[in-house]
Amino acid sequence: MKNLKIVSTLITALMLTAVVGCASTPKQESTGQYVDDSVITTSVKAAILKEPSLKVAEINVETFKGAVQLSGFVRSEDNIVTAVNVARGVDGVKSVKNDMRLK
Repeated sequence: MKNLKIVSTLITALMLTAVVGCASTPKQESTGQYVDDSVITTSVKAAILKEPSLKVAEINVETFKGAVQLSGFVRSEDNIVTAVNVARGVDGVKSVKNDMRLK
């Protein structure tokens, strides 16, 4: 009986640790949010790659809790506007921050 109490206490502690460890904070993402953001980042990069006027190698994409940040050096102001519009059109994107600069 004593072993059963110890085992159930350990299992409860492990479950509590897992739940608390996966919780998000304002500066950290949960595991699920990280996966979602990775999917959004990949989708934005794929959308940029499909746009013939943009070069995916020039634009860096980072996502945190659905907010996409675009950075890098592009050839024209039109490329900046196009990249922002393409990113906004991807499912799951909550906002787009533009940190791109002209070459």
